[in-house]
Amino acid sequence: MFITSAYAQSSSPMADPFSGLLIPMLLMVLIFYFLVIRPQNQRQKQHREMIERVRRGDTVVTSGGFIGKVSRVPENSDEIDVDLSDTLKVRVLKSTLLDVRSKSEPVKDATVTK
Repeated sequence: MFITSAYAQSSSPMADPFSGLLIPMLLMVLIFYFLVIRPQNQRQKQHREMIERVRRGDTVVTSGGFIGKVSRVPENSDEIDVDLSDTLKVRVLKSTLLDVRSKSEPVKDATVTK
């Protein structure tokens, strides 16, 4: 008897409950891609290129924190020989290198000037 028109209307059987969520979900995926996935892929690409360009005489920093000079880079191998001191020579996997400093590049100065 006192039924309002809002309660009396029936929803269409073809209405999709997720239709209103499609655009916000796509926006979230795009934002996630540009803020997280794309920069990570670029960093990985730069690291691979840096490792491929390592050559004899370069100063390298390993993931263990060791700093040494490359003494030998065998062809078709994923290992290099690094001199940590005059008497200590180690074999290191290329994938464990964090940084490669070339011979001509000066070491970055960590001091703060005022």
